[in-house]
Amino acid sequence: MATQDISNIEDIKLLVNTFYDKVQKDDLIGPIFNEKMLGRWPEHLEKMYRFWQTILLEEHTYSGSPFPPHKQLPVNQSHFDRWMEIFTATVDSLFVGKLAEEAKVRAANMAYMFNYKIEYFRNPENH
Repeated sequence: MATQDISNIEDIKLLVNTFYDKVQKDDLIGPIFNEKMLGRWPEHLEKMYRFWQTILLEEHTYSGSPFPPHKQLPVNQSHFDRWMEIFTATVDSLFVGKLAEEAKVRAANMAYMFNYKIEYFRNPENH
């Protein structure tokens, strides 16, 4: 049972590593990630540490725009639902507190926005 909140970079790394471990093994979203990340997992994880460190700990180590690399992914709402399900379960299994809740809210907002934008770009009438 989780007893503490996210409080430092080690917690962020634990969250990110645990989450992406589950993602890689998932039947629905695993294949998409594994194909896209072939040979680039360490680089992606490093970027995710910095992303969440910036958002949750307000230690500004991430710069860039998170959406563009995801624009062409072959995903839909069901993929984002599964991503959120795994993310929420991972956070809940490891942490409890204000930042843990913040992580889930931020992830949900991101999943919604990414899905919305991917659908938008997929529709040729919007270009």
